[in-house]
Amino acid sequence: MTSVKILGFDTSGPWCTAALLDGEACIATAHEDMRKGQAERLMPLLQELLSGQGLDWADLDAIGVGTGPGNFTGIRIAVSAARGLALGLDVPAVGVTLFDALAFGQSGPIYLTLDAPREQVYVQMRDGNDIGDAGLYQRDALPSAPAEAVVIGQSSKDIAALLNRASQPAHFAPASAIARVAKMQIEAGLQIGRPSPFYVRPADAAPSRDAPPKIIS
Repeated sequence: MTSVKILGFDTSGPWCTAALLDGEACIATAHEDMRKGQAERLMPLLQELLSGQGLDWADLDAIGVGTGPGNFTGIRIAVSAARGLALGLDVPAVGVTLFDALAFGQSGPIYLTLDAPREQVYVQMRDGNDIGDAGLYQRDALPSAPAEAVVIGQSSKDIAALLNRASQPAHFAPASAIARVAKMQIEAGLQIGRPSPFYVRPADAAPSRDAPPKIIS
């Protein structure tokens, strides 16, 4: 029986990152730090990842995509790419939040953190199936964590020190975790809708709320 191949990727931050899952094994990864240019780089990077394993797009069984939180434009780049690939390849595309990726394989109460601009941090508290609301906080005004909670995520050591809590790394790199969460959801028979961006804050660039000027003829 041929093992399921899932491509996971994410551009929600200053990076393009991807992983190729073959069954339970992550057989290839790629990561490039970049503040701009993800829209131009993402598809070539994915093609290179597949070609390096002697595979083509038609060999994929599913797509997993990071849906945020993170950069507004970066999230839309990855989600749009995943939707297009799913449609063209006739395979499911599963949206995975970066909190889901960080929490994959973890147990007990966990305090998940993701860096945000302007000395802010995205935070979500989880304890098994009890998932708290995600929030955006100033680094010097973070919500408290239960005494037994472990901090996981970006800047976890620094944030754990601020909160006087323990920290530990995520079990998997983000793209690998995204592919694994997607695999888990598909195998569980969950209804898979189109991936959608997961925003915790409004976009930096939003349409003006001012009324348009009147045109005098």
